[in-house]
Amino acid sequence: MDALIIDIRRKDMLPIMFQLYNVRNELGKDFDGTLNEVAKIGYKYVELAIAPHFGKTASEFKASLEKAGLKAISAHVPYEDLIADADAAISFHRELGCEFIVIPYLSDDNRSTGPYYEDVKKNFARLAEEVKKSGAVLLYHNHEFEFEMYKGKHALDDLYDSVPADLLQTQIDVCWTKVGGVDPIEYILKYSGRAPLIHLKDFDSSAGNVKASYDLIGQAAKARDDGIFPYRELGKGTMDIPGIIKAAEKAGTKWLVVEQDDPTPGKTPLECAKVSLDYLNGLKL
Repeated sequence: MDALIIDIRRKDMLPIMFQLYNVRNELGKDFDGTLNEVAKIGYKYVELAIAPHFGKTASEFKASLEKAGLKAISAHVPYEDLIADADAAISFHRELGCEFIVIPYLSDDNRSTGPYYEDVKKNFARLAEEVKKSGAVLLYHNHEFEFEMYKGKHALDDLYDSVPADLLQTQIDVCWTKVGGVDPIEYILKYSGRAPLIHLKDFDSSAGNVKASYDLIGQAAKARDDGIFPYRELGKGTMDIPGIIKAAEKAGTKWLVVEQDDPTPGKTPLECAKVSLDYLNGLKL
């Protein structure tokens, strides 16, 4: 029997998920204990990341989630895993109850600047059909590199133009959209009806590690590789989170996802997770 999920979020707020990638290192050290801590903070719904790589079967993973009082709604599933064995990757996450399968990233060779991009688009269409047959929906999660121009448009737009909306939907990461030089509010509205999940992520460009305009493309990747990209808890950076949430509501978004790839200096990922949730619960929109 599924564990009872008690929803204590604000009633005037879109439902909130917590991306478990935030606590990937903690999960590797104490899987069940970390899930319990996520639930204690107040999160009830989660988005998975690299779930099979924790060495648990789907039933074991689901049992741990249920014991903690958490429910998986979506999952980041690497493109390579889906290409290697789509049936296994999809069935694993569907057994966990995931309604959305999200391709979270493309390697250099698979991007619009790489040699395999046109094949990637064909594979997306094929994989989307398989995900749809399973009863779930395929999404793609952007970073900043998809805002490079490709054949007169942003590569991300080209990708979404290449696969029908009923097969491939968006998971717009607002931080990386901003870093790519695009207004995330306008971009969310552009994909109204096709943006069921929005990644809320904040960053602070005031320290000078990165700038806050188009020239972030490339700089952001280097900052990330160097471990200095200034991720911040929601409300502690320069993103217009209230405006983004209003746009998401207008666009028909179903879920907000809290993600902070690396913690704010001097804080743990779980401490950051609590700050972000407290901020969202305190918003007056």
